[in-house]
Amino acid sequence: MSRHRVAKKIKAFKFNPDTKFIIVHDQDSHNCKKLKSELLEICQNAGNKNILIRIICHELESWFLGDLVAVEKAYRLKPESLSQQQNKTKFRNPDQLNSAKEELRKLVPEYYPGTHSRMIAPYLSLTENKSRSFQVFLNGINKILN
Repeated sequence: MSRHRVAKKIKAFKFNPDTKFIIVHDQDSHNCKKLKSELLEICQNAGNKNILIRIICHELESWFLGDLVAVEKAYRLKPESLSQQQNKTKFRNPDQLNSAKEELRKLVPEYYPGTHSRMIAPYLSLTENKSRSFQVFLNGINKILN
Protein backbone atom coordinates (compact mmCIF):
# COMPACT_ATOMS: atom_id res chain seq x y z
CA MET A 1 0.00 0.00 0.00
CA SER A 2 1.38 3.40 -0.91
CA ARG A 3 2.08 5.91 1.82
CA HIS A 4 -0.63 8.17 0.41
CA ARG A 5 -3.18 5.37 0.78
CA VAL A 6 -2.06 4.76 4.37
CA ALA A 7 -2.86 8.36 5.29
CA LYS A 8 -6.17 8.23 3.41
CA LYS A 9 -7.32 5.06 5.24
CA ILE A 10 -6.35 6.45 8.62
CA LYS A 11 -8.27 9.67 7.97
CA ALA A 12 -11.31 7.61 6.96
CA PHE A 13 -11.37 5.98 10.40
CA LYS A 14 -10.72 9.21 12.29
CA PHE A 15 -14.31 9.30 13.51
CA ASN A 16 -13.63 6.32 15.79
CA PRO A 17 -10.82 7.12 18.25
CA ASP A 18 -10.78 3.49 19.48
CA THR A 19 -9.71 2.17 16.08
CA LYS A 20 -6.25 0.63 16.15
CA PHE A 21 -4.08 0.22 13.08
CA ILE A 22 -1.38 -2.34 12.47
CA ILE A 23 0.88 -1.62 9.53
CA VAL A 24 3.13 -4.41 8.29
CA HIS A 25 5.69 -3.46 5.67
CA ASP A 26 8.54 -5.37 4.01
CA GLN A 27 11.92 -3.84 4.76
CA ASP A 28 13.21 -4.65 1.28
CA SER A 29 16.19 -2.33 0.78
CA HIS A 30 14.97 0.41 3.14
CA ASN A 31 16.64 1.46 6.34
CA CYS A 32 14.36 -0.22 8.89
CA LYS A 33 14.34 2.60 11.47
CA LYS A 34 13.94 5.34 8.87
CA LEU A 35 11.06 3.52 7.16
CA LYS A 36 9.26 2.98 10.47
CA SER A 37 9.79 6.62 11.42
CA GLU A 38 8.38 7.81 8.07
CA LEU A 39 5.29 5.60 8.40
CA LEU A 40 4.72 6.76 11.97
CA GLU A 41 4.93 10.40 10.89
CA ILE A 42 2.40 9.80 8.09
CA CYS A 43 0.01 8.19 10.55
CA GLN A 44 0.38 10.91 13.15
CA ASN A 45 -0.11 13.63 10.53
CA ALA A 46 -3.25 11.81 9.43
CA GLY A 47 -4.56 12.15 12.98
CA ASN A 48 -4.02 8.75 14.58
CA LYS A 49 -1.39 7.95 17.16
CA ASN A 50 -2.85 4.58 18.12
CA ILE A 51 -0.80 2.63 15.58
CA LEU A 52 1.50 -0.35 15.64
CA ILE A 53 4.09 -0.44 12.86
CA ARG A 54 6.14 -3.56 12.21
CA ILE A 55 8.79 -3.93 9.55
CA ILE A 56 9.38 -7.44 8.21
CA CYS A 57 13.08 -8.17 7.90
CA HIS A 58 13.60 -8.40 4.89
CA GLU A 59 10.56 -9.93 3.20
CA LEU A 60 7.30 -11.59 4.22
CA GLU A 61 8.74 -14.89 3.02
CA SER A 62 11.09 -14.79 6.02
CA TRP A 63 8.05 -15.58 8.15
CA PHE A 64 7.29 -18.61 5.98
CA LEU A 65 10.88 -19.84 6.09
CA GLY A 66 10.69 -19.58 9.87
CA ASP A 67 7.98 -22.25 9.84
CA LEU A 68 8.72 -24.87 7.19
CA VAL A 69 6.04 -27.16 8.67
CA ALA A 70 3.47 -24.54 7.58
CA VAL A 71 4.92 -24.55 4.07
CA GLU A 72 4.70 -28.36 3.95
CA LYS A 73 1.06 -28.26 5.04
CA ALA A 74 0.10 -25.50 2.60
CA TYR A 75 1.57 -27.39 -0.34
CA ARG A 76 0.51 -30.81 0.94
CA LEU A 77 4.09 -32.03 0.85
CA LYS A 78 5.31 -35.21 2.48
CA PRO A 79 5.76 -34.54 6.24
CA GLU A 80 9.34 -33.60 7.10
CA SER A 81 10.27 -33.11 3.44
CA LEU A 82 11.01 -29.45 4.23
CA SER A 83 10.74 -29.18 7.99
CA GLN A 84 13.83 -31.33 8.48
CA GLN A 85 15.76 -28.36 7.09
CA GLN A 86 14.47 -25.99 9.80
CA ASN A 87 17.64 -26.45 11.87
CA LYS A 88 19.95 -25.44 9.04
CA THR A 89 21.66 -22.16 9.85
CA LYS A 90 19.82 -20.12 7.22
CA PHE A 91 16.39 -21.32 8.38
CA ARG A 92 17.10 -20.92 12.10
CA ASN A 93 17.30 -17.18 11.52
CA PRO A 94 15.47 -16.51 8.24
CA ASP A 95 15.34 -12.74 8.80
CA GLN A 96 19.04 -12.63 7.94
CA LEU A 97 18.44 -13.86 4.38
CA ASN A 98 18.80 -11.21 1.69
CA SER A 99 16.19 -12.86 -0.50
CA ALA A 100 13.82 -15.05 1.45
CA LYS A 101 11.52 -15.08 -1.57
CA GLU A 102 14.21 -16.75 -3.69
CA GLU A 103 15.02 -19.24 -0.92
CA LEU A 104 11.34 -20.17 -0.71
CA ARG A 105 11.19 -20.61 -4.49
CA LYS A 106 14.17 -22.99 -4.29
CA LEU A 107 12.24 -25.09 -1.78
CA VAL A 108 8.85 -24.78 -3.50
CA PRO A 109 9.33 -23.83 -7.16
CA GLU A 110 5.60 -23.19 -7.66
CA TYR A 111 5.56 -20.52 -4.91
CA TYR A 112 4.03 -17.30 -6.20
CA PRO A 113 4.02 -14.22 -3.91
CA GLY A 114 0.67 -12.79 -2.90
CA THR A 115 -1.54 -15.63 -4.02
CA HIS A 116 0.44 -18.38 -2.37
CA SER A 117 1.12 -16.32 0.76
CA ARG A 118 -2.56 -16.76 1.55
CA MET A 119 -2.09 -20.53 1.30
CA ILE A 120 0.73 -20.64 3.85
CA ALA A 121 -0.43 -18.04 6.39
CA PRO A 122 -3.22 -20.12 8.00
CA TYR A 123 -0.71 -22.80 8.94
CA LEU A 124 1.87 -20.55 10.59
CA SER A 125 2.59 -21.53 14.18
CA LEU A 126 2.23 -18.68 16.64
CA THR A 127 4.75 -20.31 18.98
CA GLU A 128 7.27 -22.23 16.88
CA ASN A 129 8.18 -19.73 14.15
CA LYS A 130 11.94 -19.04 13.94
CA SER A 131 11.54 -15.59 12.39
CA ARG A 132 12.37 -12.90 14.94
CA SER A 133 10.36 -10.26 13.05
CA PHE A 134 7.32 -12.58 13.16
CA GLN A 135 7.73 -12.94 16.93
CA VAL A 136 8.06 -9.16 17.35
CA PHE A 137 4.90 -8.73 15.25
CA LEU A 138 2.95 -11.13 17.47
CA ASN A 139 4.21 -9.44 20.64
CA GLY A 140 3.00 -6.11 19.24
CA ILE A 141 -0.46 -7.52 18.56
CA ASN A 142 -0.60 -8.95 22.09
CA LYS A 143 0.27 -5.52 23.52
CA ILE A 144 -2.50 -3.87 21.52
CA LEU A 145 -5.04 -6.48 22.61
CA ASN A 146 -4.10 -6.35 26.28
